[in-house]
Parts: sequence; structure tokens; C-alpha cells
Amino acid sequence: MLAFTMNPKELRLAQMDAVLQDAASHSLAQRPPAGWLRSIREALGMTSAALAARLEITASGLRKLEQAEATDAITLGTLRRVAEALDCELQYTLVPRQPLREMRRQQALRLAQQWQQRAGRTMALEAQPIDSPSEGAQQRLEAMAQEILRTSGTRLWG
Repeated sequence: MLAFTMNPKELRLAQMDAVLQDAASHSLAQRPPAGWLRSIREALGMTSAALAARLEITASGLRKLEQAEATDAITLGTLRRVAEALDCELQYTLVPRQPLREMRRQQALRLAQQWQQRAGRTMALEAQPIDSPSEGAQQRLEAMAQEILRTSGTRLWG
């Protein structure tokens, strides 16, 4: 039987794609207009003074935190601290709009196109015209992108 082994980077990419695909399949509830902190606090029937005391801050300080969360100006550390005080768990994730493997492939194609265009300009300056776009040219572009993926590593994004 032929054993297939993945290099560590490919394995990490495949694992991350699997985790993120699972995360993408669960849509998150939309944040309430007043923000999660204030909405949960009010749903619990907890005053701002009571939550502020749990956090060892002033009630006006808590109102500022709630406003910061509602306007995306709160830090994750502070959000985590307030969530703990509300006996909540902060869940945080980035969900790519497409699989990571596809994002890398598209970047490699963009890079290959840039290299091909530079080569085309150089050849035009030397009066060596390039063939018009064809199926063969697309295949060469794909092959170049695969080579970039195989050899470029982090330079793919540089």
C-alpha cells in the first residue's frame, strides 16, 4: 500500500481549513444594537453599579466599556474580563470567506500573473512579442502558480 505523507505546513493548512470550515457552518447571532455586554447585563436584571462592583470599576467606567463594545472600540482582553464578570464565555474566531488553500492558490496566481506581465514587458522592449492569451498560456500560469506554492513559503505574501 502506498503511504501518503504531508509536509508539516500542508498538514497545518489542511487542519486549519477543517477547523474553519466547521466554524463557518455555524452562523453567529448578530450583535444587539446596544452591544452584548449591556444586553446580557440588562437581561440578567443586573444594574450597571452591580457589574461595575464585580469589575472593581465605577458605574460610569462600565457605561464607557459597554459603549466601547457596541462601537467595536473595546479590546479583547477587556471584553474577556467583562464576560467573566457576567459568567459568560468569550468566543472569538476569524472565519475566512473561502478555504485557506484556495486563498493561497489565488495569491500564487496573482504573483504568477505579475511575473508573467513583467516578463512580457521586458520581451516587448526587446521586440520579442508574447503570444496572445491561450489555453496553453493559462496552463503555464497554473503551473507557475503551483511552483510558487511549492517553493515560496512566506514570500507568497511579500
